[in-house]
This record gives sequence, structure tokens and C-alpha cells, in this order.
Amino acid sequence: MKILFYTLSLLFSMSVIAQSTGTIAGKLTDLDFNNEPLAFANVLIKGTTTGTTSDIDGLYIFENLDPGDYTLVFSFVGYDTKEIPVTVEAGKVTEVNVPMSASTASLDEVVITTTTRKESEVALLMDQKKAVEIKQSIGAEELTRKGVGDAAAAVAKISGISKQQSSSDVYVRGLGDRYQNTTMNNLTLPSTDVSKKNINLDLFTTDIIENVGVSKAYTSGFYGDFAAGNVNITSKAYTGKGFLSVSLGSGVNTSASGKDFVRNEGVSYFGYYNRYDNNPFAVVLSHPVDPEEANAPINFNGSFQAGTSINFDEDTKLSFFGSASFSNGYEFREGVARDFTNVLKVDFPNIEEYEYKTNTTALLNIDFKIDNSNKLKVRSLFINEGGDEVGYYGTKGEGYNRDGIASEDPNDLGFFVTNSRFSQNMVFVNQLLGEHQLNQGWSTDWGFGYNRVYADEPDRKRFSVENYQYALDNDPNTNPIFYTNIPFDNQRFFQSIDDNEYNGFVDFTKEFSENFKLKFGYNGRWKERVFSSVRYGYEIIDRDNTPIVDINNLDEIFNYSNITTVYNTVALNAISNQIGNKNVPGLPEATYKGQLFVYAGHLSAEWNAGEKLLIVPGIRVENFKQKIRYDVINIREDDPGMREVSETVFLPSLNFRYALNDDSNLRLALSKTMSLPEFKEVAPFVYEDVTVRIGGNPDLIGGINNSGVSYSNIYNAELKYEWFMKEGEIFSIGVFGKRIDDPVNRVVAADATGTQRYFRTGDKAEVYGAELELKKNLLTRESDEAVLALGFNASYLNTKQDLKTTTGTFTTSFDRSSDKLEGASDWVLNADFTYTPLMGEFKPRFTLVGSYFSDRIYSLGSGSLGNIVEKSVPSLDFVWNNPITDNFEINVSASNLLNPDISLVREGTEFGDITIYKYKVGVTAGVSLKYSF
Repeated sequence: MKILFYTLSLLFSMSVIAQSTGTIAGKLTDLDFNNEPLAFANVLIKGTTTGTTSDIDGLYIFENLDPGDYTLVFSFVGYDTKEIPVTVEAGKVTEVNVPMSASTASLDEVVITTTTRKESEVALLMDQKKAVEIKQSIGAEELTRKGVGDAAAAVAKISGISKQQSSSDVYVRGLGDRYQNTTMNNLTLPSTDVSKKNINLDLFTTDIIENVGVSKAYTSGFYGDFAAGNVNITSKAYTGKGFLSVSLGSGVNTSASGKDFVRNEGVSYFGYYNRYDNNPFAVVLSHPVDPEEANAPINFNGSFQAGTSINFDEDTKLSFFGSASFSNGYEFREGVARDFTNVLKVDFPNIEEYEYKTNTTALLNIDFKIDNSNKLKVRSLFINEGGDEVGYYGTKGEGYNRDGIASEDPNDLGFFVTNSRFSQNMVFVNQLLGEHQLNQGWSTDWGFGYNRVYADEPDRKRFSVENYQYALDNDPNTNPIFYTNIPFDNQRFFQSIDDNEYNGFVDFTKEFSENFKLKFGYNGRWKERVFSSVRYGYEIIDRDNTPIVDINNLDEIFNYSNITTVYNTVALNAISNQIGNKNVPGLPEATYKGQLFVYAGHLSAEWNAGEKLLIVPGIRVENFKQKIRYDVINIREDDPGMREVSETVFLPSLNFRYALNDDSNLRLALSKTMSLPEFKEVAPFVYEDVTVRIGGNPDLIGGINNSGVSYSNIYNAELKYEWFMKEGEIFSIGVFGKRIDDPVNRVVAADATGTQRYFRTGDKAEVYGAELELKKNLLTRESDEAVLALGFNASYLNTKQDLKTTTGTFTTSFDRSSDKLEGASDWVLNADFTYTPLMGEFKPRFTLVGSYFSDRIYSLGSGSLGNIVEKSVPSLDFVWNNPITDNFEINVSASNLLNPDISLVREGTEFGDITIYKYKVGVTAGVSLKYSF
């Protein structure tokens, strides 16, 4: 349309001046990026100083040219330069449209190519401006500048999104895990954690990320299970000449530095467990329980990336990109932990936790450009995450347990627990995708994915001790003894999850004209989870005559030679009633199998109602089937041990984009979506930590007789203004609202167990909020390159839900009629300053990044008990990037500079507000070296 406008204007002008000159106009497109407009490319008339650049839509124009022959030179950093001869005729417009592709001339160009088109802040702002839905993205260029190491930290830099320090939990607009979806290349990703719906975004290192986008407004192509938003990770692709880059780094954490670190026996440095081939009972009999001394707590990270392209002809190209990385980190936490149910049940005023984390990532991408109309992509990803934790609770002999202490101390002190566990998550993601430009305005995109997850917690070891103060008195005649209220106060626990998922989509687009486009398609998924756990307790035969001489040498007691004389092993689920459950293998005590099937068709249109208004109506018809079978302890005798629902829903959406001018948009989005409960919310298995018990509720999908609610309806509305001030700059402000019918919340039981379970706590919840975003260059050079840049975003959220008594398999009630929504912060703030001075040829970059979220409910308190509240956390990080040469750089970073308290508080108890968990994670500083060949 702009070319047409230019043409009409020029023809009128030329008729006035007797048509003595001519015009050249056209559009530049990117062959390697779906023929998207190529903005800010250079166009020069060869042999002259006359030149211009393409605008944000890829358009360029030369006016008032004398008739004759010219040669146009089209160039863009990282792209092949093209020279095209053009003849200008008086009174005419010569149209020259030029498709450009990535250069294979040199490494420098190749590296810049990837950054410029698909990872840069400018390109992503262009994408945001043209998008039909409301979304925001952050690319690899910005991630590097802010020192972001993974996808979880990346999305936390987007307005309205927060992430807790030392946790993978991400909140979008104050809504937690159950209200989000995560995809990679628009195909669904599995969860690696029994307690979460979404995959841990910490696992996706920036080495494999091209950009991370968050779509907060719904369109019909998304799955209907959409409330807060969809996080999509686009994996890095590559086209160009062969290259190899290597990076090595190291660092320390101030809390961990200098500590005598310990780790679990049987776990490798790279985060693998070595005994999966052994039956858990054999592990209990044969392998030690004491932690081992670890290496000095020095963090390490290393990675390499490589890629190359093979050009078969001008239009056919085969490209490879591979990346592999390993990182580890040491963290020491010192603080308090308490279990306050309806009374103070357990109190550890002094705890010490040693955690060693590893992350191994390998990515292989293959891109086959068959011709300018057909592309195939293969994406294969492997991730291994290991978490090795050793915890000591009650280290100063001041631990308290109201259920019984052998001490004669009037304060009943001396309760002590050791808790050692290792978790390993292995993720395999395989994807095949295709893009095809067909005839007569038709195009199609499709994708198919297969995901496999092994998530295990092998051999958690927990031992409970009384009179621990005697271990500190240096008197060999006084020693602690084991706490033996039940055999499972001293135990070994084994848990495994096996997830399989197939998912796919196919979309067809028909462009009838420049003003009207129709899109329809199908997407679906089949997901299955198999879970099992088994536990062995230690029955101490005569605890009074089994003193603990050395708390760090429990192997002296729990070894094979002491079975039947000092202790017996006890299985909760006996393998045979005839031989009993002592000193024999046991069967799993908890199992469940969950299945989810989704089949959906969608239809939408893109209608340009004039030059300024884009209208995108859509409809989605989705059928889902959700089923779970379980066999767990402590369930009602009349419970059928399964739930199953099948529903068909119709989900309309309507999006408007009105271009107020060339630089600003006004957007409106309306939609109906839904929220499905996750397996972990439904399965009534209870996971027991030292001071926390969390379990599911099968009534979330229909109740015992399938007469209840199986999903939540959600109604969404949003209005947003966007102003793209200059290249790389934006100001936006928006308001939004949601109504959630039959919302799900995590609730703390008002009983002695204090188990946290999931309930549909009321008939509806209302969410209202506002967001603001600003990216602005405060100081620039003559070339408009930023010297000092500011990024800032803020969101305000107000939530309210009604509360009611809920009965069924489990029951909960409240002494109040309403409350805020679980996981919702009133305020979320993010800001960053970047200073890039020029010192001759040296151009370092200094970035300061801060964030803040206000208090939010972690679990609703039932009865008259107060909520568990996650207290506000500010954070501040510093990054110093140093490109020494074109191929070599040194980067320095320091994260969590403020080192705030991370804490959970139980509000409104008879003793006032009680801190139930509190610790610091320390400041982590590091340096890394990167060299590209």
C-alpha cells in the first residue's frame, strides 16, 4: 500500500512538472526469514553519493531521477550484496523488488547475520509491531547484554512477569504455573517436575535460545488451556559459512565460598545417578547413607557452538547448527524452617542446606531450504538437570517437635533431621517442521514433535534425631538417639516419572488479497505420565541402646551386618502378606497413570479494514479427554481410584490492531479460554518434605461421580497502546481484565497434618491490571548508536476471588468470603541501564539489571488460619561485556547483589505472623572467556 501511495503521489507530481523525471521504488525481503520485510538495509545508486535505507516495512524509493541507466547496490550487514541495473524513464515508476539472503562470505558477516535478523531487539520490536496478537519477546542480543543465562531469567525481564530467586517458578501477570503454557518452536514441551505443569525454564540455556516470546492475548491457534499466556522458546538456527566458538567460565557464590561442601554418595560430578539398574531394596542394603566430602565450591561453565551451510545451488541450502554446554553451581543456604499447621508442630531455628546443581544441554538443528518456497527443519534437544541437596535441620540443638522429644529439657529442644536427596531430569525433545509457499496465495506450516522425560528422585535419605544438643557438648558419655515415632521417621525414598508426549499442528493460510487472509488448521497432543514411588523405613530395635556416637557416621549403624540386631527395614506395601514387610523388598506405595488427549480445529481471518485497522476474528473447537488412575495410601475406602472426563469446548477470540500512525498501534483483544488441572494437582499422592506436605485432589476433574466441574472457563479482555519511538525504542501502556470461573488454589489444611492440596475454592475470581513498558536511548552518538539506554517495565495487579466450603474426597472451608488469588503480586517491576562507552577501538558494555515483586499468596489458609505468603524480593545484577577483538571477548557478571531474604510467612496465627522458611542465596560472581574461530 505504501508503494501504491508513493506511486500515485509521484505520478501527480510528475504530471505537474511535465513528467521530466522518473522514480525507482520497491521492497526488500529476507529469503532466509519467511520473506519477511528487510528493514534498515542500505540502497545506493552506484557511482554517486545518493542513497537511502529501507523502512520498517522493507520499502525504499528514489524520486526525481533523470531518465537513463543506473545501477542500484543493495547491502545489509551479513547479507549478500546485490547490484541490479535499472533503466529510468521519464514520467514512470520503475519497481525493483529484491529478495536478499544471508552471506557466506566471512565469519564476521555470518555471526552478525543471526544476531541482526532473529535475535536483535530491533527485529523483535518490528515483529511485535506487526503481530496480530499482543505479545512481547526478548532475543539473544538482549539476553547477552543483561547477563541472562536461561529462559526462566529471560521471561522475567518482560513486563508483568516475575521469578523467585533460587527457584524456577515463573509468574505471568501474577498467575502461576497452572495458568501458563510452554512451547518450543510452537510445539508443546513436557514438564520435568511432578509438582509443576510446565517445564523448568532454567534448563534452557541462552546458548540454544534465539528468542523467547510471551503471548499474553489469545488467538485461536493456541491451545485452549490458556490464561496468563504462552511462553514460546525459539531455538537458534544458522545459515552461513562454517564457524566454531568456545566459551569457558568460572565463578563463586559468597554464601558457598569457604564452606566444607558435602554431596550425596552415588552421584556423579556431571549430575547422573549411577544405580538406576539396581532394585531400590538392593540400594538400601548395599549402599551408604552418609554424604561425602565435595570439591571446593567453585562454579564452572563451558560450551561450544558450531555451524555450517552447504549451498547446492542459488536456491537450495542445507544448514547445520550444534551446541553443547555444561554448567554447575554451588549454593549454601542458612536460615530457619518451621511447620505450622493448626499449632507449631516442628521448629528448626537453624538450618544448613548444601546444594549442587548441574545442567547439560545438547542441541542439533538441521535446516533444509529446498527452494525459495519450501523449507524443512529438524530440531533435536537433550537436557540433563541434576540437583544434589544435603540438608541439616536443627544444627545448634534448638530444634523442636511437639509430637515427642526424649530430652528432659523443659524447652523440649534437640530435635534434628538430616535430609539428603538427588533429583535428575532428562529431557528429550525431537521436532520436524515444514514451511511451504504454494500456488495462488496458499501456504502451509506444519510440525510434529515427540517428547520423552525421565524425572527421578532416587534414594532420598532422611534421619530424625532427638537430644542433638548432646552431639555438641563434647561429652562422650552423652549422645543423641533416633526419633522413632514411626519407622518412617528414618527412611529411604525412591520416586520416578516417565512422560511420553506426541504433539503436532498443521496450518493453512490463503491470501485472497492484500487486505484479506484466511487461516485454518489442526493441532493436537497425546500425553501420558507414569508415576511410582517406594519407601523403606528403618525400625530401630532398641533406640535407647543405640546411641549416635557420630552424627556424620550413620554408616556405622545402617549397614548390612546390623540388620535384625540393630534395625529392621520396613516396606509400607508388602510384597507378600505371608512373609510380611520387614527386611524384604516392597512394592510401590504410590502409583498413578495420567493421560491427556487434545484434538482441536481452529479458524481465523486477518482483515485489513482500510489502511489502519486490522481485525482478527477466530474460533477454536477443542475436545479434550483427561484420565487418571491411582493407587495411593490414605484415600477414602469408597474412592474408585480413577477419574475420567471428556469435554468439547468452543473458544472464540477477537483481536483488533489500529495503526494510529506509522509508529504507534492501539490494540484490543477479547477471548474466552479455559484452564485444565494438571496431573500433580489431581493425583492424590502426597509428597513429604521436611516441613511441607503437598498432595493432589482428584475431584478437580469432575468429582467422584463425575458430576462436578472439570475445567475453568476464563474470559479475557485487554486494551494496549504501543508507540515505537525510534529504532530499538518503545513505549507501551495497557490495561487488562480476566474472570476465572471455578478457580483452583493451593490450600493449607486446618488440621494436624497441614497438608497442602488443590481445591476449586469458589465460583469465580476477578483479575484487573495495568502494564507499562519503556525502552529508551538516553544518550546516543552521531550514528544514533546508544551510549546510555534504559529499559523499564511495571505491572499492577488487583485480584479477588470468592471462597466457599468444598466437600468431596477432601474437604476445606474458610472463615472469610473472599481473598486474593494465589500467586498474585500487586506489583512487578523490572529495570535495566546499559552504558556503552567508546574508548578508541574498545567498546565495553556495562549493564545494571533490577527487578522486584511484592508479597503474594503461596497457599491459602483454610479455616481461621492465615495464608502462607511469599514475601517480596528485590534483585540487582551487574554485567560487564568486553569484546577484546572481533573473535575474543571477556565477560564479567555479579548476580543477586542485594542478597535479600527469601521467605515464606504464615500469617494470622495465635502467635502472630510466623516465618516458616527463610534463607539467603548469596551473591554469585563469575568471569567467562569466549573465542570464535
